[in-house]
Amino acid sequence: MVKLTKRTVDAAKAEAKDYFLWDDELPGFGLRVFASGKRSYLVQYRAGRRSRRYTIGLHGIWTPETARQEAKVQLGRIAAGDNPAEERQLDHKAITIKELCALYVADLNAGLIMGKGGRPKKSTTIVTDTGRIERHIIPLVGSWRVKDLTKADVNKLMKDIIAGKTRVSVKTKKLRGRAVVRGGPGTATRTIGLLGGILTYAIDAGIIDSNPTHGLKKPKYAVRTRRLTEAEYRTLGNMLREAAKTEKYAMTVEIIRLIALTGCRRSEIIGLKWEEVDLGSSCLRLTDSKEGDSVRPIGLPVVECLEERGKKEVECYVFPGERNGAAFGSFPNHWEQIFRKSALADVTPHVLRHSFASIANDLGFTEITIAALVGHSKGTITSKYIHTLDTALIMAADTISGYIQGLLDGIEFKQTAYALDKTSRKAALDRFLIKAAA
Repeated sequence: MVKLTKRTVDAAKAEAKDYFLWDDELPGFGLRVFASGKRSYLVQYRAGRRSRRYTIGLHGIWTPETARQEAKVQLGRIAAGDNPAEERQLDHKAITIKELCALYVADLNAGLIMGKGGRPKKSTTIVTDTGRIERHIIPLVGSWRVKDLTKADVNKLMKDIIAGKTRVSVKTKKLRGRAVVRGGPGTATRTIGLLGGILTYAIDAGIIDSNPTHGLKKPKYAVRTRRLTEAEYRTLGNMLREAAKTEKYAMTVEIIRLIALTGCRRSEIIGLKWEEVDLGSSCLRLTDSKEGDSVRPIGLPVVECLEERGKKEVECYVFPGERNGAAFGSFPNHWEQIFRKSALADVTPHVLRHSFASIANDLGFTEITIAALVGHSKGTITSKYIHTLDTALIMAADTISGYIQGLLDGIEFKQTAYALDKTSRKAALDRFLIKAAA
């Protein structure tokens, strides 16, 4: 044993095997001389029945004096019951965000991650979440350790997504499929929300103690107020009649009309199955809606359209795709081609849904009626007794879809049969709703 000084350390020569020099003033403090010639400072101690070795660092980066001071610090911790060697080992094995995401996705696919209403997340939501993980979270912070992530890091991640740092166009597994990732405030807000859920999952798993996304100021969602005017509905009707002259657009035109006449989400109409169509009860009994199982009353124009379509199709889907057993997949491209450079170029399928609700409001129907018609979960009590209200809601669906069909066909509302008894229809419906809610 010698006192470890610069002179003794520099004088230590490499041998065929590694060997140790121990300091005679500070028990447990030593120098390891490698066969390669490298030298490093260390502390050796006992933890329970085991002898543990904690490496301070290489000679050259550390001097004997600074290494001695660090050794005193670590020996003090050891005397207090800490185990620095084990802590470092665990620290090196700390899970990364990419590894955490892999665990989360595995549980997501197994139906162990709950979404709205305490139900397992839908397959479409799983695809969306997985896309955000693979295209935003992992490329930017995937290699980081979960325990090192701070609120400042999350804030920078959000700003990078807003700035389009993850912008990319990639081929998907679907036939001729392509995902165009643009970033932006909306994508950033949703991605940070997803990351917050993943980190809450990590807290539940005991990986971390707090969630750095909590309290973060995120961009507000832009409130979408765009709706079609009566004149724009007539313009849309002209566009659809013109597009229907081209055979390849025939199915897309039917889908657009049904979205306009029902207020359904585009995915609900594109993925509509015949088993979900109940023409006898004038409703759609959706089993894969955003809100779970959902009953949507439909008006006579929609019933007639589906009856006509039912005479032609024997497929599983109301709007089948080119491949057997698949839903129609060309809608996005066809929509773009029909609306591009038109007077309604800024219109999206969601605008048709919003316009349906707005027309219902214009006609004087109540919020709970409109919520039931479009399948909203927020603010509606109708979901609790939807089967009881079928008759009243069908009457509302008749009025609204008939009005919209009249606009699409270029007919003035006052000329349609649906306008003749609007006041008495609304009064009867409201009385029915109040009675059912009592």
